[in-house]
Amino acid sequence: MDSKIKSVFPEESVYKTQENYSVFSGRTLPSFIKDWLVKKFTNEDGTLEKDELVEYMNNFIPQKGADKKLKGELMSSRSEQRVLTRAIIEPDVKRNVFKFSLPELGISSTEGRVDEQLVQEFDELKGGEVWGVFTLTYCNDNGRDSYIQLVNYSPFKPYEIDLDYFREGRKKFSLEEWADLLIRSMEYNPDGFHSLDQKLLFLSRLLVFVEPRLNMIELAPKGTGKTYIFSNLSKYGWWIGGGIISRAKMFYDVSKGTFGFITKYDFVALDEIQTIKFSDESELKGAFKNYLEQGKFTVANVMGTSNAGVVLLGNIPMMDYMRPRREQYLSELPEFFQESALLDRFHGFIEGWKLPRMNESMKVKGYTLNAEYFTEVLHMLRERGEFAAIVDELLDVPPKADTRDTTAIKRLAVAYLKLLFPHVKNTSDIDKETFERFCLVPALEKRGIIRQQIHLIDPEFKEELPDIRVG
Repeated sequence: MDSKIKSVFPEESVYKTQENYSVFSGRTLPSFIKDWLVKKFTNEDGTLEKDELVEYMNNFIPQKGADKKLKGELMSSRSEQRVLTRAIIEPDVKRNVFKFSLPELGISSTEGRVDEQLVQEFDELKGGEVWGVFTLTYCNDNGRDSYIQLVNYSPFKPYEIDLDYFREGRKKFSLEEWADLLIRSMEYNPDGFHSLDQKLLFLSRLLVFVEPRLNMIELAPKGTGKTYIFSNLSKYGWWIGGGIISRAKMFYDVSKGTFGFITKYDFVALDEIQTIKFSDESELKGAFKNYLEQGKFTVANVMGTSNAGVVLLGNIPMMDYMRPRREQYLSELPEFFQESALLDRFHGFIEGWKLPRMNESMKVKGYTLNAEYFTEVLHMLRERGEFAAIVDELLDVPPKADTRDTTAIKRLAVAYLKLLFPHVKNTSDIDKETFERFCLVPALEKRGIIRQQIHLIDPEFKEELPDIRVG
């Protein structure tokens, strides 16, 4: 596998060991930044120049707690400072300025402003979260106003993605080899899984990465790795671990005139769902219902749209032989999500208790796709419409099939096709038995659990799925 990955993806792969990545101890950096840095400072012979890497981080990636020193240097020296970090851009409609914050460096949006020329040059600086190298300087407007200004910006885009190149590379792997590559690229060791089916169940966590507006629920025991995947792997996802969720944060803030998380990311993952509190529950639930159904929401007189999926993640108590204690899995969700009409808008359920508990032997060691490249590819696959056309052509849907069931099964099947068979460009590129086994059957299973669980909550909802099959 190491030789094949390096051969097929020579520029896009990176060799990962725990020893190499120990240089990041004490720093909270996402996987795509770590991989980029390791690639940048690895020699042709595979040797990592750790001293140079650490020096680069010290110069450009200040650690938490260094914010006061950074601000002090900006104010006293009046010289420019460059940092590689995450910024959140906020348009201030009332003051007609673009504010920014650097959460990891303690610079708040009340202290930061974006140079107007940069906003015109880079669309991503018009609002939302961005990663890049930022050049900062201190401005004092004759004593009337003082702030830190963003005067230069280099986007963090180490790769120009050729999706066709990636799709062609898939042809050189068997299905199980491809599954192993994907698992490695999620930073796990595929040898820690007991079967291909278990590997594919683990990979189902990536479905929301590749398919727009796919809504999923996963309940699992602690320690099965779900938090790490959704919070660490991609800059295109937003992870919320507890706290309070409001309509303003999630959808639209009337007082600030700004859109919420759902409009800025490929997916929003609500983790530790049992601990999350919801404010203005009736209004928020109404917004959730409309959004999960149509991808639209209305707050006050403002209508918003998005293609982001919603993922609910929670723990579930288990019996000794690794089965949930309760037959009604969804009873573990907070009261807010106990309404059958709301649950019906979720497309699939992942049985996380069927996955192995993570341990040291399951950490990846070997060649894997660079996380930045990998997640860019997953992001780009979201926009490819030919996969949905292939699924439509392959499936035979009964005329009276329930629309929500049909939508859910099709979206799940499309997501599996993108993830496992990205090289497929028309129906002749995949045989029907393979499509049925690895795309349709798991889609039916995951939607079937949702349907079964809703029936247990509300018998008015039928348990049976429509007889959707390969035509």
